[in-house]
Amino acid sequence: MIDLDETDRQILQALARDSSQSAGALGRALGLSQPATWRRIKRLEATGIIRGRRLRLNAEALGFGVTVFLGVKLARKGQVSLDDFERAVSAIPEVQTVEHVLGLYDFRLRVVARDLSDFERVLRRRIMALPGAGDLEANVLLSEERRPGPIG
Repeated sequence: MIDLDETDRQILQALARDSSQSAGALGRALGLSQPATWRRIKRLEATGIIRGRRLRLNAEALGFGVTVFLGVKLARKGQVSLDDFERAVSAIPEVQTVEHVLGLYDFRLRVVARDLSDFERVLRRRIMALPGAGDLEANVLLSEERRPGPIG
């Protein structure tokens, strides 16, 4: 773990709010030069603190009005490996994230669909058809608010 100073924390907070900011714009906002800001960002990337920047799409604007968090418990852990299930479920386009978790379920999936009947189709024909898929629990997302992470 590297020691983060206040400037590093400010950079991380600013990038968490808007990762598309240039090093020059970020530096101006923080009172740093562009090269100094760029070096700090590169150091944070090299040490693994920043693992990348990603584009966040508006699923609803793209026609996917339903988001469901799906807990999946494997039925036959001995016959189907966790890696095999994770690889198979990751190939389903509607599955946005796959998280291997500890608890009642083995996996937590974020699934998008056009509507509830489309989700039912994805669930029955794709997810439940996977080898090893056992107990399921679906939670439909009602609203979402992005909160800043634990930096600060």
